[in-house]
Amino acid sequence: MFSEILVHLADGLVTAFEPLNLMMIFLGCLAGLFVGALPGLGSVNGVAILLPVTFLVPPNSAIIFLAALYYGAMYGGAISSITLGIPGASTAVATVFDGRPMAQKGMADQALMAAAVASFIGGSVSIILFTLFAPPLAEFALAFGPPEEFSLMILAFATFVGLGGDDIPKTIFSIFIGLLLATIGLDIISGRPRLIFFDIPGFLHGINFLVLAIGIYGIGEMLWTLETTQGKVTIHSVKTSWSRFWANLKLLPTYIGGSMLGSFLGFFVGTLPAAGATPASLMSYGLTKTFSKDPSAFGKGHPAGVAAPEAANNSASTGSMLPMITLGIPGSPTTAVLLGGMIIWGLRPGPLLFTEHPDFVWGLIGSMYIANFATVVLNLALIPVFVKVLATPFTVLAPIIFALCVVGGFAPTQDMHDVWLMFIFGIFGYLLRKLNYPVAPAVLAIVLGPLAESSLRQTLIGGQGSPTIFLERPIALTCFFFAFLLVMYPVFQAFTRKKKPAEEAAS
Repeated sequence: MFSEILVHLADGLVTAFEPLNLMMIFLGCLAGLFVGALPGLGSVNGVAILLPVTFLVPPNSAIIFLAALYYGAMYGGAISSITLGIPGASTAVATVFDGRPMAQKGMADQALMAAAVASFIGGSVSIILFTLFAPPLAEFALAFGPPEEFSLMILAFATFVGLGGDDIPKTIFSIFIGLLLATIGLDIISGRPRLIFFDIPGFLHGINFLVLAIGIYGIGEMLWTLETTQGKVTIHSVKTSWSRFWANLKLLPTYIGGSMLGSFLGFFVGTLPAAGATPASLMSYGLTKTFSKDPSAFGKGHPAGVAAPEAANNSASTGSMLPMITLGIPGSPTTAVLLGGMIIWGLRPGPLLFTEHPDFVWGLIGSMYIANFATVVLNLALIPVFVKVLATPFTVLAPIIFALCVVGGFAPTQDMHDVWLMFIFGIFGYLLRKLNYPVAPAVLAIVLGPLAESSLRQTLIGGQGSPTIFLERPIALTCFFFAFLLVMYPVFQAFTRKKKPAEEAAS
């Protein structure tokens, strides 16, 4: 089995080293670094906005470009977190805790070095784990039919509810909004129109997930960023020289432990449907601080406080691609956009992808090794350039990003209906953000909604309308059981929190 994996990996590296694919890796990593570094963007926004560009190249090169962009954005998120104190995306929030104090102490280069090296460690560990675990999981997934697929969808939504960390009713509301939007268009069985508002023809092709993603994450996030920052940011100087580079590299032993912890934790948290890199980075930061010999130093400028979350979010980004490739279940909002892109290109993620398109799968895995190395080199070399770009006022950046959003919303269908819809979703996403409603569940729901509906209706047709068919399938029953536990987990936590004060008062 191991030798077979090595043969496939060698073939994948050959595919990744093809001139076009190598160029797409480099461009994706470079674009991703800038996308991740710009506050208000991030990996999901960058992938959503640049997805239409990939229609110009073959599907293999397109997914390699987007995966490289995903990698670059996870690296780049630390740059604005450290130099500006503004996380490039939610995945880099934990990096601010120690990265910003280090920058304020004049150690921004040390923090950026720790973030880059830890990201490389996290990426390397996660790619190796991905290579080893992807084929066995794909073989196991061959036992999956419509009942198992539907139960996995339910498990994905339950993961968001139980582990998302957001307000539970608001999370459920966001999921329902996404599911409702996913039903707009033509019925998958009868072919009749559904929810065609005011008989507008544009709704007949349904709500394009790309329009929703660009609207919420592009327009909505930029409106939010412009409001909260008022376009005013402060840049702290970052000193770079070869002597400081080698001196900073010698500090690796101080944060290697946190990087390794974040790497393994991030990968397995990332494989959970809908968990993603944000909870992985926060959990890694908390555990590293707990196990540290000097927990009080965290929050005041400790290199391990930068390294642990950065290793975790990079590792989780690879981990989140595992369920997407092998099961067709996105592990994060970014992989939800990637999943939609693969479906557009005629590639259906799932266990059969390994047998029907092995060149595609192993080419993607091979490109991850190259992208991880390319990104850390670019990251270290371009730190001074990133600082200059970040000094650009938001009033200049915002129109550029809005223009990219309009192009991205119009390109897939070339219908102005989708552009206007994108602006509506942007305002809707901005209002959700102000009201503290999580928007990621809605994006995932609009991607998973059609798949869940199709699996459910196929299962009920096969079972002659009886839902007891789910009870006869061990895998489906197991998924429902874990989904129930995840939904009940917050209830159990709330009950425990209420019980402890009562016991303390009684004693």
